[in-house]
Amino acid sequence: MILKQLIDEDFTNYKMASMLLGFPRCTWKCEEGCGRRVCQNGALAAAPDIDVDVKYLVGRYLANHITTAIVCGGLEPFDSPDDLVEFIDEFRSHCNDDVVIYTGYTEVELFGNDAFISLKKHPNLVVKFGRYQPDKDAVYDEILGVWLANSGQYARRITQGGSC
Repeated sequence: MILKQLIDEDFTNYKMASMLLGFPRCTWKCEEGCGRRVCQNGALAAAPDIDVDVKYLVGRYLANHITTAIVCGGLEPFDSPDDLVEFIDEFRSHCNDDVVIYTGYTEVELFGNDAFISLKKHPNLVVKFGRYQPDKDAVYDEILGVWLANSGQYARRITQGGSC
C-alpha cells in the first residue's frame, strides 16, 4: 500500500485519538471547481511515497493503546480505491473501531462508486463529504467533533457497530 503520510497519534481530524493514513492520489477536483490553487494538502503530493504492508499497518494500530480510530485522509482516499478497500477489509478482520474517511467527493458522486459500496458492509464507518470551497465560513461538525473548512463539508455516520 502506498501512502504519503502516516501519523500514529493524530488529534486534529477526529474527536478520538486516531492513526492518520495520508493517501497519495487526487484529481484536484476542489481546485478545478473554484479555478484556483486552494488545496491545504497540496504539499503532500510532493512528499515521498511510503510503501507499507497493510497487515503491518493494522498491527501497528492495534499495538498502540492511545488510538481508538483510523482516519483515512491525505489527498483523496477514493482515488486509491483498491488500497482503501484492502486496508479497511484487513482492519475489520481484527477490529471494529471507527474508520473515518475524508473525501472531497459528494455523496451523490460516491453513490455508485464500487469502493464506497464495498465499504458500507463494515461497521463504524464515518465519511466526511464535500470539497474545500474558499471564502466560505468554517463549520463545526458534531459527528467528527472538529471544525471543517466550510459549510459545504459535513460528516455522516454511514454504519454503526461495536468496537475491538
